[in-house]
Amino acid sequence: MEQTWHPLLEGAMELHAHSSPSIFPRKQTDWELLEDVYQANMSGIVLKAHEGATYDRASLLQEQYPQLTIAGGLVCNLFTGGVSTHAVDMALRMGAKIIWMPTLSAAQHQRYFAHHSKANIFNSEETLDDSYAGLTVTKNGVVKDEVKRVLALIASKDAVLATGHLEAEEVMVLVEEARYQGINRILIQHADLGIAPLSFEQQKQLAGRGCLIEKCYLACGYDFQDISITDMASSIQAIGAKHCALVTDYGQAHNIPVVEALGEFIGELLQKGITEADVRQMVVRNPQSLIKKKKGPL
Repeated sequence: MEQTWHPLLEGAMELHAHSSPSIFPRKQTDWELLEDVYQANMSGIVLKAHEGATYDRASLLQEQYPQLTIAGGLVCNLFTGGVSTHAVDMALRMGAKIIWMPTLSAAQHQRYFAHHSKANIFNSEETLDDSYAGLTVTKNGVVKDEVKRVLALIASKDAVLATGHLEAEEVMVLVEEARYQGINRILIQHADLGIAPLSFEQQKQLAGRGCLIEKCYLACGYDFQDISITDMASSIQAIGAKHCALVTDYGQAHNIPVVEALGEFIGELLQKGITEADVRQMVVRNPQSLIKKKKGPL
């Protein structure tokens, strides 16, 4: 049966999705995901991989889908050398549009899953070495020197800084330094998700600093159940749609496909009072302004 896509997906860009190849079970390959993006008349997608780089995959996919914007980048986990100037510099030279701070390797991620093993959606037949305390980007409340150098590289290329799975106070300090360094494009990841949540007040502060706040469908789903759709809609209305981006963080093998999930998320938010105009702000205009090159603040 032919898939029927939500009409508000037209022109949309998904900023947070996972596909294979991956060490984790994924619902779709890159090609299958991009075909859905194309068929739904979306404008593009950001590919994220905890294992490391997606900028090279995005470059190849872009050749097949020249009408779309397909963005990739680098996740600064231990598997790529941590928050490394060498790795980030090469990624940016190779066309990375976004640099993610640590996710699986973050100290906050390690702390969360030490106490929430049943919620671990990162299960795999492969075993990752998690016998370390985890990465941080600050020490005694100050951004580490190596991280400052990475921020300078991101600023020099007008790329996107994404906060990954950092602890809330680290995020606040990192953003201050990033803005000081001249980074204009900052994505605060899954602010409502239990792995690395931010308080509502922190989200408002970050929105006031020009950051784009992810409103993440995964936080509402069975895997985490950290926030209801009703409360998600209320938080969007309070922060303002111009400061938010609707994302799914989907791609897990047991969940529905990414594009279908984004359409479902849109439909549920409409039922809770979010307007069509605000949906378009959060899935079309905000993501495109984040990813596409345009000097100046968000």
